[in-house]
Amino acid sequence: MNIINIPRGYKPPLDNYDLQRAIEFIKSHFQLNLRKQLNLKRVSAPLFVTADSGLNDNLNGVEHPVSFTIPALGAQVEIVQSLAKWKRLALKRYDFHVGNGLYCDMNAIRPEESPFDNLHSAYVDQWDWEKVITREDRNLDTLKDTAQRIITAICDTHDALCTEFPQIRTKVDRNVLFITTQELEDMYAGKGYTASQKETELMKDTGARTVFLMQIGGKLKSGKPHDGRAPDYDDWALNGDILFWNDVLGRSFELSSMGIRVDAEAMSRQLSLSGCDARRELPFHKMVLNNELPLTMGGGIGQSRMCMLLIGNCHIGEVQASVWDQPTYDTFAKAGITLL
Repeated sequence: MNIINIPRGYKPPLDNYDLQRAIEFIKSHFQLNLRKQLNLKRVSAPLFVTADSGLNDNLNGVEHPVSFTIPALGAQVEIVQSLAKWKRLALKRYDFHVGNGLYCDMNAIRPEESPFDNLHSAYVDQWDWEKVITREDRNLDTLKDTAQRIITAICDTHDALCTEFPQIRTKVDRNVLFITTQELEDMYAGKGYTASQKETELMKDTGARTVFLMQIGGKLKSGKPHDGRAPDYDDWALNGDILFWNDVLGRSFELSSMGIRVDAEAMSRQLSLSGCDARRELPFHKMVLNNELPLTMGGGIGQSRMCMLLIGNCHIGEVQASVWDQPTYDTFAKAGITLL
């Protein structure tokens, strides 16, 4: 099922030709800004990994990766769902040192994503980044500073975009509200809100246009987590989501998920809490538990979502070539909106 939402009075901010120019502008400029802020180098990344490597991301634990067999290798492989684990292994293989990191393009297919709406499709594209840190860096100050640097890179890209395309009228804010998921739950206890509704109400009530929501994955006082996180990459006490206010859609808008990665102790604890102890025997997990991988932090930043936010489009299909059902195509065509 697809959810169709065209805000009243919405008109595409750019024609199709200028839209493609703007998408290219954002992607090229943001990469440079991100590299400068986090000291990253670009590397090539895999589209698929072997199913038995333990390198694929299990996301919320309910998604099933697209898989296929390569007869020449006699191996079952999976399209990556993210590169959270692969990047950490790559930092070791490529001999990156403390303070240095990598970024790459990540493309994924998530056919079970449901429902498709203004923000979600079967195709995922993001910048994945990872950098080596020290044990002393495994703290909230490092996490907050890094989130602020990414937000600075996004805002710098926005400023350059608006100079190049003066017809764009979007706004983003460099000032960040830092808040934990427990603080958010306490604010809206008993309201019956979903996680995304809490995030939207927070931004409405506080007037914050940029939020870094921290500590996602572990159970809160309610006995439930704010949102799901796999137990084997982020440390649930040291992660967060970057949220911007989206004026076109009138709601909070998640642009990035990031975190300080698990060390041996955090992985062991989170695997047990999640009932995933069987993963301890996978090659990647053994390396973490045996302290054979560098300590790192990293995350993903949505490419199409950033284009949506900075340009001012209402639907991800305007900036990303994916597949939709016929009623969606027909409704948007009738409204004079092109889905790629």
